[in-house]
Amino acid sequence: MSNVLSFAPRNTISPAGFDAISAMFADQRRARGDVFWLKENAEWLGILASMSADISDLALEPYGAFYDGVRTQLQFFPQYYRFYLSICLDLEDLGAGGTQGEALCHWVAAQGLVEAELSDLQRAEAARLLARRGVQTKCHAAALGDRLQSFIARSETFVLPNKKAAYELAHIIFYLSDYGRQDPALSPETLTSLEYAGLLAFLDQDIDLLSEICAALRFAGVVPSPIWERLVVQAHTSCTMIGGAAGATDAYHGYLVTGWLAHLTDRPAFNHAIPAGQVTIQGAMAGQGALRGLSECLFELGSKRLPDWPRMRRSLFPDLSGVEQTVIAQAEQSSPKFDAFFQGFSRACSGAMTSLA
Repeated sequence: MSNVLSFAPRNTISPAGFDAISAMFADQRRARGDVFWLKENAEWLGILASMSADISDLALEPYGAFYDGVRTQLQFFPQYYRFYLSICLDLEDLGAGGTQGEALCHWVAAQGLVEAELSDLQRAEAARLLARRGVQTKCHAAALGDRLQSFIARSETFVLPNKKAAYELAHIIFYLSDYGRQDPALSPETLTSLEYAGLLAFLDQDIDLLSEICAALRFAGVVPSPIWERLVVQAHTSCTMIGGAAGATDAYHGYLVTGWLAHLTDRPAFNHAIPAGQVTIQGAMAGQGALRGLSECLFELGSKRLPDWPRMRRSLFPDLSGVEQTVIAQAEQSSPKFDAFFQGFSRACSGAMTSLA
């Protein structure tokens, strides 16, 4: 983590490729109306809406029919209301469609759909969507913000591998910052949480998660490690589009978030060649990481585990592969908080567990 960012508007980039990508997500991957279609297109349009770029009418044209029929769709499939609202509001904010988004937000609030959510993260996403058109629900007065802040400020959570928690951390920052449109005013503890989550993602070479952590740091006004961002941008460059139906190994989400981060760092993004017909996305979204090997070595040490990284480094490195050693060395260089991170990650024996009857 390095220099502090300002929140001045970013330079615009060439919109070349946006039209083709919209057409691909709208018509070349999933059946329209399918929940996976909704998810992919909501994510793509959300990224477009967060960009400081000129978006042509052609990039929004594939969604005209969806916008015209969104009321009917939402009424019959209210369980997907967050997808419908997200796509509708982003299209309007990008300059397409009309003003029906406000009416849909009021309808969602009146139906109590937000109150049906079990997860605070989903409630936070819904609250942000409704707030975009000035609509509030009971969730706004239910200490939701306090619970979210408490979760993201507990740095101890993010020294241990837990992808669900790490993704939730990043998404909460997205909502609090309105995707970079406002300063989320994060506490030092929360910035530490992001740093620890980024270290875990880097050790695991989980490029998808690392992209989101880097974006969250930038929305918090902080420049992430250049070592992390360089890996993300390289992964985006390596993506390819090939013919065929999208399957379980499709890398669409990694493609989107790595491209998003590349754009945030003023690097070329979303300019890959797209074939005709059905399209699946491939990419080097994850390399050989060191997280598993490091964890296994620590576990085998048992009571000999120590929270002192310099001492443990000498003990652990001979049992790790050359690739694992390289990844760990890069992780050390990437963050001044690596030693503090390792204190929690080591799970050194304190005696409290052994004293239990």
